[in-house]
Amino acid sequence: MKARRGVTRRPATSAWTLIWRATVADRPALTGLMVVTAVVLVSVAAPLFSPYDPTIPVNGSRLAPPFTPGHPLGIDSQQRDMLARLLWGGRISLLAGVVPTAAATLVSLALGTVAAYAGGVVETVVMRGMDILFAFPSALLAIAIAGTLGPNEQNQMLAIGIVLIPYITRVVHDSVRGVAVLPYVEANRSMGASTRRTLVRHVVPNAFPPVLAYSTTLVGMMMVLSSGLSFLGLGVQPPTADWGAMVRDAKDVLSVAPWLSTLPGLLILLTALAFNYLGDGLSDALDPRRRRLKAAGALGTDRWAGSAGTDQAHARLA
Repeated sequence: MKARRGVTRRPATSAWTLIWRATVADRPALTGLMVVTAVVLVSVAAPLFSPYDPTIPVNGSRLAPPFTPGHPLGIDSQQRDMLARLLWGGRISLLAGVVPTAAATLVSLALGTVAAYAGGVVETVVMRGMDILFAFPSALLAIAIAGTLGPNEQNQMLAIGIVLIPYITRVVHDSVRGVAVLPYVEANRSMGASTRRTLVRHVVPNAFPPVLAYSTTLVGMMMVLSSGLSFLGLGVQPPTADWGAMVRDAKDVLSVAPWLSTLPGLLILLTALAFNYLGDGLSDALDPRRRRLKAAGALGTDRWAGSAGTDQAHARLA
């Protein structure tokens, strides 16, 4: 059948393009993405921007305030430049949030997928094991693990990763169970496809988006947790620069030099909020139904400025 003249077929829009457009249209998510990108770029380029070595004392007065000539953010109690320590400390703080979350996501992806798809005894053993870890408060469990293994950066990340595994495994398990019973997965199995092929090509790719969105929101929380461990002396050790360790080092001079703890504390807060907003935006963007609602005006500005109303958006979509 010949196509009608004068009619042009619009090229299909890829799923990743739709996800990007939905994320950019969400102002909080876009702001979070910009803040995260800025923090990552500045931290990676710390050697270019840092005027001094973050671990070596500089020439100047101890506790010099911000806007001191040659030291825009002042000098700390150990006579080290604050700007240099904030720039280099961003590297450690980001790694302490991203690396454990990524590692825990990979482990949880395997555990949750096997438990949900195998069912039976395997599912019971895996998920009851996760329930045992759920019984302990995450902060106390991380403190116990880091304290047992010894205070250093590697043990800090290991403790955070272990704490995250039960939370992400539960999300993976529920997501895989929801995808595994869909008609196209059942049809693929009925045609004789192997379990491995079904999981790799159909189940895991479609179950992963909500896991990715959830893990993104956890990065900011884990940065706060790692900063808490550093504050307690269970994480990064002196003289290495870390935002949490900087807050700890400044607690004794808080009354005379409050900026020494305020500046790294604000950076921890802003970065954690940025990852939270970015994760929320990804959660909306990766869900086709919520993408449609966002395009209709019901989502995207709710968290900051409100919306025109979900009912009106549903009417426009009908």
